[in-house]
Amino acid sequence: MTQSYPKETGKFADRFRAALKDAGVRVSATVVANEFNLRYWGEGISSHAARNWLMGVSIPKQDKLLVLSKWLKISPEGLLFGTPPPRPADEAAKDEHMNLVDQQLISRYFALQPEQRRVVREVVEGLAALNPKNQ
Repeated sequence: MTQSYPKETGKFADRFRAALKDAGVRVSATVVANEFNLRYWGEGISSHAARNWLMGVSIPKQDKLLVLSKWLKISPEGLLFGTPPPRPADEAAKDEHMNLVDQQLISRYFALQPEQRRVVREVVEGLAALNPKNQ
């Protein structure tokens, strides 16, 4: 029998797992607990606690959320609520030299899944390397 958990904890777990993947960290309770404990100044967490975060059973308290967000380079709000953190490209999108098509492209990029964004970055970096103006 599967137990259902509140919607908020499940959404947090989805965002947490995506942030781990985006950061190149294996989604594993043991890995999360070990990496977290290296960065946390208080009493560490167990693999069971990390598993609860990953499975949507519980959400970390604020002090632990701050450590996770610094480690994974995502805002605490981004992890907790799904609010994307401000990014330099968002600021560049406001630049008067960017046209509407460029702004829409950047917005679509940020709507992609982390793995898809990684692929796009690799393609752009590869194309930029072929451009003699960039060297």
